[in-house]
Amino acid sequence: MNPPPQRTVAVIGGGIAGLSAAWELSGDTPDRRVVVFEGGERVGGKLRTETVGGREVDLGPDAFVVRRPEALALCTELGLAPDLVTPGVRRAYVWARGRLRPLPAGLALGVPTRLGPLARSGICSPTGLVRPALDLLRPAVGSGSAPGADGTVGEIVRRRLGREVTTRLAGPLIGGIHAGDVDAASAAAVFPALLDADRRPGSLMRALRPSMARGGAGPASGDTPVFMSLRGGLGRLVDELTGALERRGVEIRRRSSVDGLALRSGGEVRGWTIRTDGDEVDADGVVVAVPAPAAAGLLRPHDAALADTLDDVVYASVAVVTLRFGDDAVSRPLDGSGFLVPRGDRGVPDPLITACTWLTSKWPELQRPGDVLLRASVGRDGDDRHESLDDDELVRRAVDELGVMMGVRGAPLEVVVTRWPEAFPQYAVGHLSRVAAMEAAARRFPSLALAGGALHGVGIPACIGSGVRAARAVLEGMHTASGVAR
Repeated sequence: MNPPPQRTVAVIGGGIAGLSAAWELSGDTPDRRVVVFEGGERVGGKLRTETVGGREVDLGPDAFVVRRPEALALCTELGLAPDLVTPGVRRAYVWARGRLRPLPAGLALGVPTRLGPLARSGICSPTGLVRPALDLLRPAVGSGSAPGADGTVGEIVRRRLGREVTTRLAGPLIGGIHAGDVDAASAAAVFPALLDADRRPGSLMRALRPSMARGGAGPASGDTPVFMSLRGGLGRLVDELTGALERRGVEIRRRSSVDGLALRSGGEVRGWTIRTDGDEVDADGVVVAVPAPAAAGLLRPHDAALADTLDDVVYASVAVVTLRFGDDAVSRPLDGSGFLVPRGDRGVPDPLITACTWLTSKWPELQRPGDVLLRASVGRDGDDRHESLDDDELVRRAVDELGVMMGVRGAPLEVVVTRWPEAFPQYAVGHLSRVAAMEAAARRFPSLALAGGALHGVGIPACIGSGVRAARAVLEGMHTASGVAR
């Protein structure tokens, strides 16, 4: 009996979602050909590690959340578990009322669940504590908000806990994760536990406390880490995954932008033709793991409505300014992982930076005698001022603001500016319904699936999970279409 013919699956996009899809596709048979197309010089998307001050520093995300299992599982499969590290400090700060103030215990993604720690933090004024106090007195009778409807995170928190909690806690923490605006962010997509708590009678803060037990929030407690990273930076995850894929025979084609995706037919549709500059590859299945606007361009000839929905996803651009200072240039103790910055507060009414990570405190392996590493983040949805600044001006503005907020003095010894244009998809109200429509439309095509941060989460574990799910959907479609075992 002749073996079944080799089947080809293409992955368009070499970010962590696309690489994870390729890992899933290549794992169960040596007879399947997997080809990854990446338009850039490097794979891994925003996972990027470079040398700063003689040590390896992440210029994109520097950690992943542990409560979602996908990143931890992938590191374990690749033999990287012995090199997993956790932050060396648990405290973090927020710039509020003209100074850095510690984030209080009991936060659920920036939303307080206990009044005492919030009051002691000094983040809210006495007036700003009135609404949280009244929330705890709200009787557990009647019904909460209407089920089924989505709403913005900002509207819910402001209505229940007031302006100061929204602006100084929920805004910088949730907005920081997504480089977004909580007054536009879908609660159903970004913080479903908040939406569920708002629907319950009684106190919002009390209703959110179970989400703390599920690992949903703020500073860590006990011995359970919230975040992990890799010794030597998260770029190692990309390097190890890429090497493992190539050992499995996966073809990774860098500098290979896909400019066309055509259906192949012969009586019945049998697959796809991927067109790049000067080349074509026939594939039985395709995972589209590029940002939503690029996916829209590829799919528009086949489904204009799907393309329009993908095109509706708005992206925010950010930049990261990594700075090395002499350790005598910072006047305050770096006794935490860093701090968040609201959109405007006393002392810096219109801040450019959105956060600062104290890298050498957060990751002890980066510590060296005589210097410290800081990382300032700039840019978010609705604030693209950094795009009009050259690198020198961007650094000057960031250093000036760090001087006000944490007492930095003098010029940095070394600077690396990393710009991430259109890096963060924004999850507007109704996002989950739009994603369901996208995925349903993709399923109508033979062995096609979508993956990436525009769907079910922007974090590393979510993107890995997105790639794995897309790969499984494509394999299932191929199996159904052919009637042969995968």
